Amino acid sequence: MENGSQHPGRRVVVTGATGNVGTSVVRALAEDPGIGSVLGLARREPALEIPGVEWGTVDLSRAESEDQLAGLLHGADAVVHLAWRFQPTHDPVVTWQSNVLGSQRVFEATARSGVPVLVHASSVGAYSPGPKDEPGVDEEWPTHGWPDAAYCREKAYVERVLDTFELTHPQIRVVRMRPGFLFKETAAPEQRRIFAGRYAPGPLLRPDLLPFVPDIQGLRFQVLHTDDAANAYRLAVLRDVHGPFNLAADPVIDAPRLAELLDARIIRIPRALVHTALTAAWKAHAVPASPHLFDAVLRLPVLNSSRARDVLGWRPAHTAEDALNSFLRGVRAGAGEKTAPLAGRKIR
Repeated sequence: MENGSQHPGRRVVVTGATGNVGTSVVRALAEDPGIGSVLGLARREPALEIPGVEWGTVDLSRAESEDQLAGLLHGADAVVHLAWRFQPTHDPVVTWQSNVLGSQRVFEATARSGVPVLVHASSVGAYSPGPKDEPGVDEEWPTHGWPDAAYCREKAYVERVLDTFELTHPQIRVVRMRPGFLFKETAAPEQRRIFAGRYAPGPLLRPDLLPFVPDIQGLRFQVLHTDDAANAYRLAVLRDVHGPFNLAADPVIDAPRLAELLDARIIRIPRALVHTALTAAWKAHAVPASPHLFDAVLRLPVLNSSRARDVLGWRPAHTAEDALNSFLRGVRAGAGEKTAPLAGRKIR
């Protein structure tokens, strides 16, 4: 039974509340009768109205944000830390200030404000390279990331920060979520901009216009519908659990499954060729996704999510294929939400 039924009216603060994961998490929390109120924090206040959700602004990259956070977290029963900047990939100092130093400020403000629960958004990207075969790695697999990729390097570093935080603040229940790739329809425009660039023509992502799928060595990954990940965060807030949880849906995605999904044929492409092309495009600022992240993706291990099922009581409601189809629908339609990160735009 969820502890929320014993402690009605819990107040939860969510950082990064206007992004892909944040918008799903605040909705999941606000709809739960065990949650009394939700405060969503972001750098920019959205024009989004969700019953039971209040909005506030804070820039975690600024040193003074810790004092501001301490005030905002006062009286909270749990903090869900989701805020994360993916760009600019050409200036890792900017992302480090927001992601690593910003996370440290959230953690310290949580302790200063006496909040008893901290749920942090880690990632499959925090894991060291590992096996691509099922049943996958469990939560004991090393979390040293792929050092060339800023995203993985930062996720892994924050894991070390949390190690120290837990030792220093044993009274705080800390949960770390390590999901695979997260997709939903209304987040598709944001993800297209993050990985392919602002001017990538979304409507071209139609099966009839994608005649082949590249089969690249190591291209085997896991995805999850964002709403399913949000449910795991909700459970982590309400249930007396701690530690890391892998989150992924079946099946594992590879070239044959992508080809079946897109009704396209498979063409084997050397990894080095793709890396060289992506490096040239990234250096020319033609695409925002760095070749280092591409290298990391090809090395990510397959996750075993048994602990989330057995300890958290979590089950995904969508398959991995459902999540990918949601993403494709959103890219083609230009879907979005009334937040700065998720603003949709139809490109004709």
